[in-house]
Amino acid sequence: MFLAMASQPAATNEAANLRDRIETSLDTVRPALQMDGGDVEFVAFDADTATVHVRLVGVCGACPISPTTVKHGIERRLKEMVPEVREVRAS
Repeated sequence: MFLAMASQPAATNEAANLRDRIETSLDTVRPALQMDGGDVEFVAFDADTATVHVRLVGVCGACPISPTTVKHGIERRLKEMVPEVREVRAS
């Protein structure tokens, strides 16, 4: 189930809280990406696999080392700050 699909009121609050924590975590890596002319956007959270889907934009979207940025930068930070996250994938 993707984060945007929550239908129960309690699930909606929990999903909103999780999204806020994911966005806050992404805010901590954005300055480094923006210094190089890029950025990261939250796309979705798949609760079944505990996977965050992100989109790299700007120069980061076409950068040959973007898989390293996603796995060793963004994923590491998200796992530290949001324990529910198991994986981050670029969409």
